[in-house]
Amino acid sequence: MAKAKSAFVCTECGAEYRKWQGQCSSCLEWNTLSEVRLAAPRPGAAASSGAGRSGYAGALSKEVVDLGSVDLSEVPRLSSTFDEFDRVLGGGLVPGSAVLLGGHPGAGKSTLLLQTACKLAQARKVLYVTGEESLSQVAMRAHRLQLPSQGLKMLAETSVETVLAVAERERPEILIIDSIQTMHLEDIASAPGGVAQVRESAAVLTRFAKQSNTVLLLVGHVTKDGTLAGPKVLEHMIDASLLLEGGADSRFRTLRGQKNRFGAVNELGVFAMLENGLKEVKNPSAIFLSRSEERSPGSLVMVVWEGTRPLLVEVQALLDESALGNPRRVAVGLDQNRLAMLLAVLHRHGGLFTGDQDVFLNVVGGVKVLETSADLAVLLAVVSSLQNRPLPRELVAFGEVGLSGEIRPVPSGQERIVEAAKHGFTRAIVPRANAPKRAPEGMEVVTVDKLADALEAL
Repeated sequence: MAKAKSAFVCTECGAEYRKWQGQCSSCLEWNTLSEVRLAAPRPGAAASSGAGRSGYAGALSKEVVDLGSVDLSEVPRLSSTFDEFDRVLGGGLVPGSAVLLGGHPGAGKSTLLLQTACKLAQARKVLYVTGEESLSQVAMRAHRLQLPSQGLKMLAETSVETVLAVAERERPEILIIDSIQTMHLEDIASAPGGVAQVRESAAVLTRFAKQSNTVLLLVGHVTKDGTLAGPKVLEHMIDASLLLEGGADSRFRTLRGQKNRFGAVNELGVFAMLENGLKEVKNPSAIFLSRSEERSPGSLVMVVWEGTRPLLVEVQALLDESALGNPRRVAVGLDQNRLAMLLAVLHRHGGLFTGDQDVFLNVVGGVKVLETSADLAVLLAVVSSLQNRPLPRELVAFGEVGLSGEIRPVPSGQERIVEAAKHGFTRAIVPRANAPKRAPEGMEVVTVDKLADALEAL
């Protein structure tokens, strides 16, 4: 027998090394190398590997062509039966694409894909491969969710070779793998879920999807810090990477696009977890704006931009005199380092000192705000809590705050103001460069250049 060889693979970037070392030379991360055992090459493996690489892209031509002669006809898309799911995907499922759906345990990954598979199976051929649950468990969930179970092809298997053999026979239009961490190849001498198994299994399944023009949906687990488990190279193989977020204490789930070759990234879809499964939320701003009737200091609505649409969310600030030598700075849903920077700008250019205060920030609804347009609203909420003076309920604000105290413009300012007016807001504090040519009816737009101007406008 040929002696099995071993290699050390970086879990962050997928680089391989012959021996262990503390730091990966490619991505410069520490303690990310893990040992994997590689099977000895079989006779004819090189030829089959070369054939696989030549056929990896399926319909791609081997001939050199001019870019201007490429056919620009629109790629056909299949609806997932969920408008919010289609929005995050960029318009629907693309044949021959590989989509990775990640999320924490209990977020609803399997529920979302089972609902999608059962509805699509009424008109299309769908193969659902489960490696974590038995067929009876999946059937019980479908019955509990009151889903149509006729027409959906099921397979309980963890061997990639067997899955591909069944897929070759059934020829499905949509292939769902739940999950990629349970799949394994016979040639790889390591346990399922390892770096080598996840990487090679995903590569083989993606190659099959490209060659057969099949939509491939993969379920992926995430680590405790929210990143996808397994090698980083896995995210480079697939066409779209989606993350389903939502805590166990909240019935709302947000589906965010982190990578998409067929649409916009950072697109956001909102779902509600009900007894009969996930239900899409058509107007998420109305959900996140369910405020109490009583006015309270430190509460303000901001308009953020998620993918291709504006979203109104409430930010809450609480300042309290600190009994510690080093006051606390806690931000939930916002960047904590940016909060410290904004407080320094408020002291330097606004004349308000918060060095002796504990500062707590929270974005209502569990939404994570990744853009800088929330800066102005955050500072106004902090000032409101510091002075114990509530802000008007009909007020919204957005804008980026620079280190010199200037209020910088943000993209899509006109659309943000229109969205706020639709929800009944009558006053907006925005950067001067985002001033609309014509304000919506009933909306007073206050434009500011400096942080001091915004504080005076309050």
